[in-house]
This record gives sequence, C-alpha cells and structure tokens, in this order.
Amino acid sequence: MYLPILVLAFYSFNKSSYSATWEGFTLNWYRQLFADERILSALKNSLIVGISSVCISSVLGTLMAVGLARYQFFGKTLYRGIAYLPLIIPDIAIAVATLVFLAAFAIPLSIWTIVTAQVVFCLAYIGLVVSSRLTNLDPHLEEAALDLGATPVQAFTLVLLPQLMPAIVAGCLLAFVLSLDDFLIASFTAGSGSNTLPMEIFSRIRTGVKPDINALSVILILVSGIVAFVAESIRASQEKNSSQ
Repeated sequence: MYLPILVLAFYSFNKSSYSATWEGFTLNWYRQLFADERILSALKNSLIVGISSVCISSVLGTLMAVGLARYQFFGKTLYRGIAYLPLIIPDIAIAVATLVFLAAFAIPLSIWTIVTAQVVFCLAYIGLVVSSRLTNLDPHLEEAALDLGATPVQAFTLVLLPQLMPAIVAGCLLAFVLSLDDFLIASFTAGSGSNTLPMEIFSRIRTGVKPDINALSVILILVSGIVAFVAESIRASQEKNSSQ
C-alpha cells in the first residue's frame, strides 16, 4: 500500500526531469519548489482556508458537542443526525450543494466561500472528537462548581473547557489535515485566483507528473502524517488518562 509513496519520494530526488530513468541524487526540485510563486501563493491560500475553517469549527463544534451531551431540547435526535451527516455523505455532494446554495443567493466565489464550505465538514469532525471525550467526563464536576457559587459560564470555561481542551486540539489537527488535503469542495467553491495546493497540483499533473510535483507531494504527505500522528497521540493520551 505504501509502495507508490516510496516510489514518489525516491524520484523526487532524481536529477532527471522524467521518472523513467535515474540520473543521480539532487535537491534541486525542492529548491525550485520553494522558489515557485504559484506554489507559494497556493500554500498561502491553503493555510488561510485551513486555519480559518478550523478556528470557526473549533468554537461551533465544541458548543454543538456540549449542547448535545448536556441538554435536552425538541428535535435533538434529528439535529444530531444532521450535524454529523457530513461524515458519511460524499464530498462531491457537499461541494455541489454548497455551489447551488451560493449561486441561489448570488454570492460571489472567493477564498472565503471555500472556508464556509469546509466549515461544514470540519465542524462535524471536531464535534465528534469532543463528543467522545464528553462521554468519559464526570458531569458532577460542573454541578459541584455551580453549587460552590460559579455561574454557568464560569463552570464551562474553568471546569469543563480545560478537560475538553486535549480533544479540541486533536479534533482541530484532524480537521486541518482534512482541509489541507481537500480538493473537491475547494475546486467547486473557489473564486478566481483562489487556488489551493491540491488544486494547483491537479492543474499541473494534467500535462504530466514532474519532479517538483513529486517533491511537493512528499512534503504534503510528511506534514499530514506528522499532524495526524500528533492528533492521535493526544487522543490516545486523553483516553489513557480517563481510564486511570
């Protein structure tokens, strides 16, 4: 399963402009990559989209998870199903639905429409991770804080939120990786000049895979792998602490 990734990494250090033959080791493709203005612009857009969508989703996803876990209200079951629907429906469906919605209200496409669309699925992932953490917390801690004179806001910010923080961070890291790698939703909702890294890669490989794209793919795989590893480490650590 990992053999294609190893082959891609191997040829990113090849002097040859073609992957068919090996002509020697070089770091030139990585140097060219970091001097490419289009790549740097796409990277900037991807970071803006990823950070913005994760920041918005972290707040909304945490509040959604707490509301679903701690409160009873009419239509709760239906709302829970709708909130986590982006986890199971295809990205293409989210992309088309978002584009139709934006067109219906004549909203011009831009980098912020990408952010809006990605908040939809980032929210669901962060909410799911936070919800799993909430199931292992003792609700009596908040009740004790209220009995000792804390307001509901103080009980949330000083008692509940610190316990949820590892899950929030893990969910944000997971959502950031998904946002960074997203192509379908971004391509449907991007405006002119709002290319993200996956969109830039796709536009270039249509004329053939070049070594600089191999180098970029290797970097993306490493970054995604590191972030996913950190998120999983945080999640495993919090589960271990909860079981002790």
